[in-house]
Amino acid sequence: MLISKEDLKEQLIENVKTLSRKTISNATPEQVYEALTFTIRDLITDKWIETHDRYMETDCKIVYYLSMEFLMGRFLGNSLINFSLYNQVKEVLEELKIDFNLVEGSERDPGLGNGGLGRLAACFLDSLSTLNYPAYGCGIRYHYGIFEQSIVDGYQMETGDNWLESGDPWGIKRQEYSVEVKFGGHVEPQKNDDGTYTFVQKDYSSVIAVPYDYPVVGYNNNIVNTLRLWDAEAKNKFDLKSFNSGNFDKAVEDQNLAKVLSEVLYPADEFVSGKELRLKQQYFFISATLQRVLKRFFESHDDYRLIPEKIQFQLNDTHPSVAVAELMRLLVDQYNVKWEDAWDITIKTCAYTNHTIMSEALEKWPIELFSRLLPRIYMIVEEINRRFCASLIEKYGNNPDKIRKMAIIADGEIRMAHLAIAGSHSINGVAQLHTEILKTQALKDFYDLYPNRFNNKTNGITQRRWLAHCNPELAKLVDDAIGGGWITDLDKLRGVEKYANDQAFQDKFMGIKHNNKIFLSNYIKSNLGINIDPNSIFDVQVKRLHEYKRQLLNLLHIVNLYNQLKINPGLNIEPRTFIFAGKASASYHMAKQIIKLINNVADTINNDPFVSEKLKVVFMPNYRVSLAEILIPAADVSEQISTASKEASGTGNMKFMLNGALTLGTMDGANVEIFEEVGEDNIFIFGLSAEEVIQKYKANSYRPWDIYNMSHNLRMALTMLINGTFSLNNHDLFRDIYESLLNGLNGARADEYFILADFDSYAKAQVKVNGAYKNKNKWAESAIINVARSGKFSSDRTIEQYAQEIWGLEKLR
Repeated sequence: MLISKEDLKEQLIENVKTLSRKTISNATPEQVYEALTFTIRDLITDKWIETHDRYMETDCKIVYYLSMEFLMGRFLGNSLINFSLYNQVKEVLEELKIDFNLVEGSERDPGLGNGGLGRLAACFLDSLSTLNYPAYGCGIRYHYGIFEQSIVDGYQMETGDNWLESGDPWGIKRQEYSVEVKFGGHVEPQKNDDGTYTFVQKDYSSVIAVPYDYPVVGYNNNIVNTLRLWDAEAKNKFDLKSFNSGNFDKAVEDQNLAKVLSEVLYPADEFVSGKELRLKQQYFFISATLQRVLKRFFESHDDYRLIPEKIQFQLNDTHPSVAVAELMRLLVDQYNVKWEDAWDITIKTCAYTNHTIMSEALEKWPIELFSRLLPRIYMIVEEINRRFCASLIEKYGNNPDKIRKMAIIADGEIRMAHLAIAGSHSINGVAQLHTEILKTQALKDFYDLYPNRFNNKTNGITQRRWLAHCNPELAKLVDDAIGGGWITDLDKLRGVEKYANDQAFQDKFMGIKHNNKIFLSNYIKSNLGINIDPNSIFDVQVKRLHEYKRQLLNLLHIVNLYNQLKINPGLNIEPRTFIFAGKASASYHMAKQIIKLINNVADTINNDPFVSEKLKVVFMPNYRVSLAEILIPAADVSEQISTASKEASGTGNMKFMLNGALTLGTMDGANVEIFEEVGEDNIFIFGLSAEEVIQKYKANSYRPWDIYNMSHNLRMALTMLINGTFSLNNHDLFRDIYESLLNGLNGARADEYFILADFDSYAKAQVKVNGAYKNKNKWAESAIINVARSGKFSSDRTIEQYAQEIWGLEKLR
């Protein structure tokens, strides 16, 4: 036991007094939270120091997971579970007559991510610590996250997510590890005494990158790894001369310019200034991380050839791809390593995870912008490209089309995914289908060139947060049935399957689901003022708003169901509550229009007394980890309906599965592997296959009007978008959505993501859902089977594969 209940209580009372000048009985939940955090962090810090001392003693290899996002969720609850203190803390607070839920709820979600990319990174850090692997997560300490979403008159409104407003009790500022990051200026060669040249950046502007360290606690193993987030400060923080001259703005100008770098995740980039800021952010945290890592290495090693044996950089998507060039810069310019040796080290040290085939995510930077902001990095990328193209010519001959297609620099742009591929020893997809599409379609030329570098690592989730923490009643039921070994070995959930037909177990299982639905219903009533029936089917689609994720397909089906109920109020369907949540990029017009349409449809349906007992629609604002922890345990149906071939993997599908929701989805991403695990009787599959979608794109023969003309139900639903049903005062409010589906907008294909093509199949799958739910015992059996067969989708399994097959890590004993 780390600490006795008596000592925990005593320290908590003392910390409340020290931090808030209050007694425990008078303290607010926020003040108790702060005091409890410092109490627990004291325990964590001892293990944190021991862990990193052990790194130094053993001179072990460390992986640095580089990511623009880390969607960590609240630190307190997860730390308590992984330190096995959760129940002990609850008991202490109960004895003090303090509501633990209010205390835990006082912690704001850190605004460090947006969607699946960031949440995956967080799950991976949890697994790395739990599995005893030495690791750092490295990113940016955003002050205002991506944004806080509110809904005003149905529209998404964005405000800064000021998660640091009440302080940052989990972060420790490490000023001693600060580094300078340079932008702009020009590069001059300087001749050395031995006749060689060193390139020096001059007339640059710079910021100071300051790291803040956050603990990542392993489960019950005394390992505490580090999430290191870089904040930006000015080199010259305050100009006293300007201040005393009355020029107050000038006095803090440098500091304000520096802070912009770490203010917001994914600033809108439709303007040049936004693009410039994004590129500066990416280089900022990459340069800071690599500078610190190499400095630490050379403090204890003389031989640079040992770098691949001690360091591994994992590039989480294309955002960190500039690491390839920055590592070359540091090795060649700062540590005087010959180019050929530096390139060999870079390839052995870097590995790249591709998360999408969507063109907008495979970043490309205009040469003019890149060369102006990062002049030395641009020189290095040009040289990498020159040598890479020379190797292509040697292999394929003088083939301009081939070279242009594969080059790192072409058509006035720098292709960051190509840089990552050329400079990494491993390129992995994140689901079996996604990896095959990379090999045969999206990155086929590179697979042909480097077949041994490509591999698959299907994503996963941590069961510590996504079952033990967010669904404690279900976790206890599983513990009582098969023991607690699943918390570090999720394959052991297979033991639950023998209870799938056990009536008593089914009753307990569905009772827990019902309790979670009641809790969510009360939350929605309290926060949104909408009454929903916990006995209805909770059909949930929660994820980032994007056209390929097809919230619009779900919505058109809801409109169709509404029409059927209006025509036939006695229609024999199970009452259904459709729940949406997710943020749209601030500059993504179509996604924001879809949010508006969801809310207008919800307003119409929820206020129609003829259907409101059988149909409700809810959009929950400001989707985040803590909201997901309420939504996911309550879901009956998990909507995973992306256009086949577009979703790399998905991890929401795994979270819902682990909590006993049945998947309604296309054969896309990890849905394919979920289907393989649970079998066709325990999942609802519909729609075009990935092969069919790809073929339709190639043939360019898809005609949405043909479907419109042949489908009465679909035609009625589409007409309601433009006849004022959902926009009485502006019939053209949703005209862009209508036109995008039938005619295409701004030169894009009509129905780019095959919503109309899949509508009929989707509607039939929903009929099957309705019929299946009527058989409560069979539904319970399928839900239990989903839980039992979710073992494959643990991030522990994924991380073991990364560690053994890509990184070559050894466990810290």
